[in-house]
Amino acid sequence: MNKIISKEHFSEKVFKLVIEAPLIAKSRKAGHFVIVRVGEKGERMPLTIAAADPKAGTITLVVQEVGLSSTRLCELNEGDYITDVVGPLGQATHIENFGTVVCAGGGVGVAPMLPIVQALKAAGNRVITVLAGRSKELIILEKEMRESSDEVIIMTDDGSYGRKGLVTEGVEEVIKREKVDKCFAIGPAIMMKFVCLLTKKYGIPTEVSLNTIMVDGTGMCGACRITIGGKTKFVCVDGPEFDGHQVDFDEMLKRMGAFKAIEREELHKLDECEATKTIDENGRTAPWREELRKAIKAKDRANIERCKMNELDPEYRSHSRKEEVNQGLTKEQAVTEAQRCLDCANPGCMTGCPVGIDIPRFIKNIERGEILEAAKTLKETSALPAVCGRVCPQEKQCESKCIHLKMGKEAVAIGHLERFAADYERESGQISVPEIGEKNGIKVAVIGSGPAGLSFAGDMAKYGYDVTVFEALHEIGGVLKYGIPEFRLPNKIVDVEIENLAKMGVTFIKDCIVGKTIGVEQLEEEGFKGIFVASGAGLPNFMNIPGENSINIMSSNEYLTRVNLMDAASPDSDTPVAFGKNVAVIGGGNTAMDSVRTAKRLGAERAMIIYRRSEEEMPARLEEVKHAKEEGIEFLTLHNPIEYLADEQGRVKQVVLQKMELGEPDASGRRSPVPIQGATETIDIDLAIVSVGVSPNPIVPSSIKGLELGRKGTITVNDQMQSSIPTIYAGGDIVRGGATVILAMGDGRRAAAAMNEQLSSK
Repeated sequence: MNKIISKEHFSEKVFKLVIEAPLIAKSRKAGHFVIVRVGEKGERMPLTIAAADPKAGTITLVVQEVGLSSTRLCELNEGDYITDVVGPLGQATHIENFGTVVCAGGGVGVAPMLPIVQALKAAGNRVITVLAGRSKELIILEKEMRESSDEVIIMTDDGSYGRKGLVTEGVEEVIKREKVDKCFAIGPAIMMKFVCLLTKKYGIPTEVSLNTIMVDGTGMCGACRITIGGKTKFVCVDGPEFDGHQVDFDEMLKRMGAFKAIEREELHKLDECEATKTIDENGRTAPWREELRKAIKAKDRANIERCKMNELDPEYRSHSRKEEVNQGLTKEQAVTEAQRCLDCANPGCMTGCPVGIDIPRFIKNIERGEILEAAKTLKETSALPAVCGRVCPQEKQCESKCIHLKMGKEAVAIGHLERFAADYERESGQISVPEIGEKNGIKVAVIGSGPAGLSFAGDMAKYGYDVTVFEALHEIGGVLKYGIPEFRLPNKIVDVEIENLAKMGVTFIKDCIVGKTIGVEQLEEEGFKGIFVASGAGLPNFMNIPGENSINIMSSNEYLTRVNLMDAASPDSDTPVAFGKNVAVIGGGNTAMDSVRTAKRLGAERAMIIYRRSEEEMPARLEEVKHAKEEGIEFLTLHNPIEYLADEQGRVKQVVLQKMELGEPDASGRRSPVPIQGATETIDIDLAIVSVGVSPNPIVPSSIKGLELGRKGTITVNDQMQSSIPTIYAGGDIVRGGATVILAMGDGRRAAAAMNEQLSSK
């Protein structure tokens, strides 16, 4: 897969690459594009598919060396492999018999125009194609275009071939001599802008194909947003083709130049132990448990003070992007904390755990020094104990049900102990694998490798199923990788958890978008008897206020994906990122905290949280707020952005804030913020990160015929996580709209139990 079958030089800097990609070739339609990545530190780069051969299993890309990433791709030769090729993405071109159609292609834009011309001709249109380039050497695919066009007009800037002049001159010539019913334009943004200005004058509907800045390409990050008819759209999921008369090309051109300076700098640099499978089934009445309870009186246990997690110094850590803030417990601390647990006959803590961990048993194993047994206990029901021990809001779940709270004491530090046990096992080298049931030969598919998908995969593997996880990105882990910074959740921790699932027999397939690269129908044809959708809710929300599409205003998804997944802040990464000195993060959740603390670590002199409610209403974990304050983060609560102001280059320079006060509680129980009339404040910023929630990613749900969806695009499920289609289950953000890691994992476990019951009864 992804092997370069052939490479052809069109000109000095333009190449045609034929790439082995059978799934993409089979699914591709005119207008679709792919995301390509070269090297483990490479940038994700969108490229339109110029042609596809389903029989040969290949796709054709035409690439021009214009930046670092395209240069790296063009340096590859026949026989080399491209690190990642994912697609097909975007909406297919709408084709019908319009009548007479003018197709204007400029430079490498001629390549994606070719399949459109072929489709238009096949639909019965009269097709007149205008090819344009600076010189004869830059006119590509002329022969192929002539085969599918009624007429081909060639324009060159220097007059070295065809006629001397711009593409607009060739288009206008046709318009003046005959009736034109439709126009398609693909090429540099400035070319498309002027073609659209021309056709608008003559009232000719015009479609353009936009190639904007992208990071993920699946609608998750929001980097590709543009303004269409006054509304924000995302090129990767809503496009790439739009009504050219509605596109704000000036804004688009500014946004496309956001990282040019960084690109130039980068181009300059370019030039220079055996697992055990036994599970401790000992319950509360086991002799060792009874002996432990008798060893210390309950009153004495309750009087032990809760341990404090060891942390890096705030000043030091605020400049360290990859060092974990929380340093974990020592063994002595963990054993002491475990002694606080009363081993209740009816443990309330377990009722607060979405995945049903036997909390007293794993804690009591720590108390008696059997740490590996504690880790195995965790793995009986949790696929990601080291992750959950770090990022789960235990204070709102298991710890909130601890009996110590009823006694006026602090809850047992269940999360700290979970992390300790998982880390101890990993560092010991004696990593256990949960007991696996006898293989039943039944194939099940998981769409998405976030917490819900991984949890489902782990449980189904235990049941004996042949589990395959399909991930759209080039790394397994979903939000655990792209969304959570390493100072909270190191990638190495996630990787070990994933490796453990692989040891259990779970197969992982990256760079595969179900609904684009492969369809649910195809999965069923390939023998998958059950499908679990855990594709997440990665479509970022914006506030839709004036100036929000200015340069250096991005979603938290985009910002964190660039920094976390693509390692953009590292000097050896091809992916750029904006380094702001005065950074405003809009929102009050955990993602907002992750973003503002990341900005601080990337050199921000002033990093601010702007939140429309008071601190008491903030949904972020208390620990996150505490850590942020210790690191020097400013909190502007009861403030709400109403406008961004940009400089002459289109870069944000200020944000206008509306001061708020709290009114009556809303449906969620939090007091609603109310504007204070006439009270505004304008502050200087050079980077804004919007973290005001996400919406469900539409790619998977929209591709499944007959699937019932909720009002906001979520998948509708019953109590067993089963959708309106009996063989399809779903969980996590795609169902909830937004969920914690542990709630998503709980959905995965519930779905696995229900699907297993369904499939095993047949």
